[in-house]
Amino acid sequence: MNRIIRIIFLDILKNKIILAYTIILGILSWSSFGLEDNSAKGLLTILNIILFTVPLVSILFATIYLYNSSEFIELLLSQPIKRKKIWLSLFLGLSLSMVLAFFIGAGIPLLVYAPDSVGIMMLVVGCLISLVFVALAFLSSILTRDKSKGIGIAIMSWLYFALLFDGIVLFLLFQFSDYPIEKAMVAVTALSPIDLARIQILLQLDASAMMGYTGAIFKDFFGTSLGLLISFLLLCFWVVVPFFISLIKFKNKDL
Repeated sequence: MNRIIRIIFLDILKNKIILAYTIILGILSWSSFGLEDNSAKGLLTILNIILFTVPLVSILFATIYLYNSSEFIELLLSQPIKRKKIWLSLFLGLSLSMVLAFFIGAGIPLLVYAPDSVGIMMLVVGCLISLVFVALAFLSSILTRDKSKGIGIAIMSWLYFALLFDGIVLFLLFQFSDYPIEKAMVAVTALSPIDLARIQILLQLDASAMMGYTGAIFKDFFGTSLGLLISFLLLCFWVVVPFFISLIKFKNKDL
């Protein structure tokens, strides 16, 4: 299993897309801090990168890589290796490479310019978001043999969590504005890993005041130690559940 992870990890590190992703993250992160006197503005720029760029690249690259590795996977299946080990090795290899790319590109500038709770929170959340969308990529790729359909599912998943989910939440807030549903919105955020990440980082930046009464509700819950623990557990839940579903399908799929 360790040998398979090492092969996959080294293969991905040689990939020009991952190298370009790391370099672009580095340019955006270093320039965000270097061009602004106030590090808070640089943090907001990196926040947008974490919420939009990192999920998109993670889910697209992992989905395409899995489809392109179909022959390698079939070769592994012909060996006396359990399917669970093969799928887990693929996930760990892809996850480690995406997390390493994020850490080198955005994590190092964060530790240099914001070596406080905010910077560490953004680093941890960025790594977790990478893992979440790699797990969603595994689920997308196992749902269909058609590469175009799998990539389409991956893109639609990103669109839903990055854009459509917020639109649905705003629609519900306007439709039920006469009712006290702010506390219910805390539970609704658990349905989107990107929203969980956004709220945690905004609370660390103390930007919840700009979110009005709803922001105060979020701060009362997610601003506590228990709320912080629950939010991280929910992000881990978003990693485990999609991967576990994909693992079950992979073990039962006739390749």
